[in-house]
Amino acid sequence: MIVVVILAILATLLIPRVMGRTEDAKRAAAKAQISNIDSALQLYKLDNGNIPTTEQGLKALVERPASGPAAPNWKAGGYLPKVPVDPWGAPYKYTTPSTQGGEFEIISFGADGVPGGEGKNADIVSWDLDRN
Repeated sequence: MIVVVILAILATLLIPRVMGRTEDAKRAAAKAQISNIDSALQLYKLDNGNIPTTEQGLKALVERPASGPAAPNWKAGGYLPKVPVDPWGAPYKYTTPSTQGGEFEIISFGADGVPGGEGKNADIVSWDLDRN
């Protein structure tokens, strides 16, 4: 009986810590994915002289865009194996130009899937990876 009580106490102490680590791992994975998408977009630009439009989206990194602007030197096999989703299962938001003045931005809306938020719900954005 004492063993069961001790295990229950340990479980109540450890579960919140493990859950917090899971969210930290998801945020780290989202940052890594955004960095990979950023690299794929840079390669696309080197090959084609432009980046995909917002309308073409990240799908242009997987399949040759059917509509303009053209991708004359689109790499056979694409720049990514598939259009990624964030660690919470939501699509990344890709916008060009960036709202922060850059060429583009890639956003994960975090655990809650909506813009804004704090902690685990905070957005992870390509132009601010070092601070997220």
